[in-house]
Amino acid sequence: MFRSRLVAVACPVLLLSAVACTPATSHDDAKPSNAPTETSSDGKTGGLSLTEAIGRLKVARESRAGYERDKFRLWIDADHDGCDTRKEVLLAEAMVKPRQGKNCRLTGGKWRSVYDGKMLTNARQLDIDHVVPLAEAWDSGASKWTAERRERYANDLDAERSLIAVSLGSNRSKGDKDPAEWMPDDSCTYATDWVASKLRWELTADRAEVKALRAVAAGCKNAKVTYRSAT
Repeated sequence: MFRSRLVAVACPVLLLSAVACTPATSHDDAKPSNAPTETSSDGKTGGLSLTEAIGRLKVARESRAGYERDKFRLWIDADHDGCDTRKEVLLAEAMVKPRQGKNCRLTGGKWRSVYDGKMLTNARQLDIDHVVPLAEAWDSGASKWTAERRERYANDLDAERSLIAVSLGSNRSKGDKDPAEWMPDDSCTYATDWVASKLRWELTADRAEVKALRAVAAGCKNAKVTYRSAT
């Protein structure tokens, strides 16, 4: 399945790749220089500043009442090519492409976990992280969605940074926490990814979350957020 390049941008000289001005986290399959420039949902080329994007988040209280992880159907093979969502992400993000065998069995390959910088050479050493975790999405509006929309969210390959491959340890450390509770070292990239995903899916944010995001944004003057509504 094609994974489009609708991403949060944290460094103005590297268009449309969710990269901070510290060590790069872009993929090898970056858009060619002659590719069309993406726009934010308001049609402005280059996206919104991180501070502006945070200002577009609807602030609301959160509730986890009724949440169950299996209410989000995971790892479907939407394009019927034999590779489910997890493997599509691994293939897209590999620094060295793995060998693809029968039933999309992946062997070899090399990945960089963007949360902790670890280099990994075994797909089993990686989790596919929802930048905005499933439980957080539920708290922020997904509890009111249809099962079909929750499935789309859980398998969102149409925005590059909704799902990312990270080390098992860093994903366990993050868990279901929001930016008020957890943040990787590359906070500018993470905050732009988080806000882009929330805006894309029209999810709300609580006050502590917005406060934490604004604190990060103060140190990310060149961060840009691009997103396309998932309607």
